[in-house]
Amino acid sequence: MTLSLTTADVPTISVTAECLPEAWEKAVVAVWRQGLAIKTQYDKPGDPLSKDATVMITVANPFNEPRIHKNFPGGPEELEAYRQEVVGGIHDHWIDPAAGKWTYTYHERLFAYSPVEELRDSNSPKPFIAVDQIQYIIDSLSACSHTRRAQAITWMPSCDPKTEDPPCLQRIWCRLVQEMGGYVLNMNTHWRSRDLYKAWFMNTYALTDLQKTIADKISEKIGAPVKVGRYVDISDSLHIYGSYFDNAEIEIGKMESTSFTDRAWDTSHPAFEMMTTEAREKLAQDPDWYAKAKG
Repeated sequence: MTLSLTTADVPTISVTAECLPEAWEKAVVAVWRQGLAIKTQYDKPGDPLSKDATVMITVANPFNEPRIHKNFPGGPEELEAYRQEVVGGIHDHWIDPAAGKWTYTYHERLFAYSPVEELRDSNSPKPFIAVDQIQYIIDSLSACSHTRRAQAITWMPSCDPKTEDPPCLQRIWCRLVQEMGGYVLNMNTHWRSRDLYKAWFMNTYALTDLQKTIADKISEKIGAPVKVGRYVDISDSLHIYGSYFDNAEIEIGKMESTSFTDRAWDTSHPAFEMMTTEAREKLAQDPDWYAKAKG
């Protein structure tokens, strides 16, 4: 069956890959070639129109090697700092909207969800106790492996629409599938909006690490092996900003002409291990280390 989409429709794209670097490259090329040219709210005068699409990306095993793309915008130190921010909450102390600072972190929304009416008002009442939604997922799947209710959300309709930078990640959904000798944890994440070129790889690296954390905690709770299964990443708006085009076009040329493995590392690569270990040691001493180093 052929879909009759028009030039006024946001394209829908499906990407499948065996590992994270392959998924990122396939998604970048697909959105670059098939994405809708459209304005964003962050454009500067003279910026080209962004490329945009609704995209579902399936990674068969997010811990397949190679797991690291060495050319994503960032580096091992930034990747480790971001992973700890999402999974460990090392930057939750940066949340201080009343002082004009961060309004949220994903860790805070997932591990201590507490709706308010006005984020920028320190006196805005918090009528509900903070909810650890990740612990709910662990407890829910441990009690009933086939439940379809194991999810966590970030959006607060009471306050997020009023802010200039509301969460991109909207929801995490998990499900266990039984196999011989244990279980497999599948995870979906749903995003309203996503920077494909600069944010996707770091987002996904951290969220799949959270997937592994959930699997390990369920395994401990039920006393049976729980493996990390497929990861599905759904973005309503997955985009490449026009302001990135000059740099992105060079990288996309490589993606289209050679294998992604030319630009990927195993997590055991000596350079990645060295920089990640150093970052962990420095972050353990000072969670703000990387931010200070960036100036």
